[in-house]
Amino acid sequence: ALPLEDERVDVVISNCVLNLVPDKRRAFAEMFRVLRPGGHFTVSDIVVRGGLPGAVRRSAELYAGCVAGAVEEATYLDWLREAGFEEVRVLEEKVIPVPDEVILEYVDADELAAYRRRGGAIVSVTVYGRKP
Repeated sequence: ALPLEDERVDVVISNCVLNLVPDKRRAFAEMFRVLRPGGHFTVSDIVVRGGLPGAVRRSAELYAGCVAGAVEEATYLDWLREAGFEEVRVLEEKVIPVPDEVILEYVDADELAAYRRRGGAIVSVTVYGRKP
């Protein structure tokens, strides 16, 4: 838990940290708890589209690099809404190109092909939401 009283802050900001938090739902609930009504958050974070191959998700190296701990973009946004936030929206997004050679350090060619067919991507997003 954050060492803050309920409804104590006007704004929560975060820059590429929440994807490293194992229990993102709890982190989002804490953001909601400490924000005053009408307060908002703006976070930049890493999300994925099309799932991550299992070996990539298990890689400690990629976890430290902010990739392995990322969740699907739609799930991330849903969890923010479930925490109680309104007006949740992506303000900016940028697909982070990852060369096949890098992914092939963790998976075989078949897994890479399946990942690409699913539209797999690592995306940097800036997300906004407001507490009612």
